[in-house]
Amino acid sequence: MPTITILPHSEYCPQGAHITAAPGDSICEALLENHIAIEHACDMSCACTTCHIIVREGFNSLNALDENEEDLLDRAWGLEPNSRLSCQAFVAQENLVVEIPKYSINHAKEKH
Repeated sequence: MPTITILPHSEYCPQGAHITAAPGDSICEALLENHIAIEHACDMSCACTTCHIIVREGFNSLNALDENEEDLLDRAWGLEPNSRLSCQAFVAQENLVVEIPKYSINHAKEKH
């Protein structure tokens, strides 16, 4: 099974992590299943950008972006050419390295 390396994030994964995911799983599902509580305000329905990630390695192994995801990504904080919504990016056979951006546009985030 492919490995996803998550770079350190002060809130969600302070030490960074290495997790495994089955091909076909979304990156968001894999993170949540491994107790990395990435935001996903729309419950993974591709209606927000709170699960935005930057794929540092393995970007080309992921499924293609569809038009809806591309449109939403335009609103994501810290957008980069290799940005994806983790709920729409599905693991293939290649290992990945991902970074969760420092901020999201979720102004209604709980506990803040």
